[in-house]
Amino acid sequence: MTAKRAHYLGAEQAPLHGNGINPHRWVCSDELDYCLRSIAKHAPDVRRIWIVTDGQIPSLSGLPAAFSSKISIVDHRDIFAGYESALPTFNSLSIETFLWRIPDLAEHFVYFNDDVFLTSRAEFTDFFTETGPVMRGEWVDFSHLPECEDSRVEAALLNHYNQIVSGNLAGFSADHMFESAHVIHPMQRSVMAKLFADYEEHFVRNSTFRFRSTAQFLPQSLHNHYCIKNGLGRIHEARDYVHISADASVQWTEDAIASFLSSIQRADIKFICINDLPQIERRFPKARRWIEAAIG
Repeated sequence: MTAKRAHYLGAEQAPLHGNGINPHRWVCSDELDYCLRSIAKHAPDVRRIWIVTDGQIPSLSGLPAAFSSKISIVDHRDIFAGYESALPTFNSLSIETFLWRIPDLAEHFVYFNDDVFLTSRAEFTDFFTETGPVMRGEWVDFSHLPECEDSRVEAALLNHYNQIVSGNLAGFSADHMFESAHVIHPMQRSVMAKLFADYEEHFVRNSTFRFRSTAQFLPQSLHNHYCIKNGLGRIHEARDYVHISADASVQWTEDAIASFLSSIQRADIKFICINDLPQIERRFPKARRWIEAAIG
């Protein structure tokens, strides 16, 4: 995998964004194990779990047998069927563009990155209403962000540009759009299928970026903007999640990180995201011990 990635990195013509090619995106730090164990503990009623990989088979040995039986491995080729020229890809946004094409995927599904964990009991109503998804995030004004090429965008702002493209595509302007939080993403397959039918050219182009770019849209953000525009689902007002970003953590002291991490033990927190565990560990050496306690 490393050699394949290096080959395509060398073939890129335009300067790439540092955050899009940061090695932390591909390092295994046991996040998937924490994620799956947290689901097994706090969402035992989940019917099926799909893990999308590039020919890799993760170890499931630490999970209960009954839970492991719910897990299926899906290869990139399965969801990129018909668009294989975009492979291989090393870009989560490109993969997310076609997640909804997982064979036999349910109409209502919840997308987890492997660095997202549950910390308390989660029910169906935490994810969906009768009309659509429960969306987490906030209204923002991104109109002050200048247009610039990928390599000049600050790492912390890369996601902002992707959300701007998403909102614009759905008819929202940069000065008033919904910034989807980086936690769980409840989604509907039929919504993504309709968006693909309406914006097929944009979807296909989005899938062709092997490494992340400011020119891409964030599929889950496009999904949420469509739902908001059409009165589907609801925006969750209470803050029941914590996001510890890789960029922000280096600016904090160990005491500040420890205080922040311990705050999510409150009963009203259900979801956490830790972007770059090795980096967090350098600032907070007990991070893994804390995660073990948090997920139960």
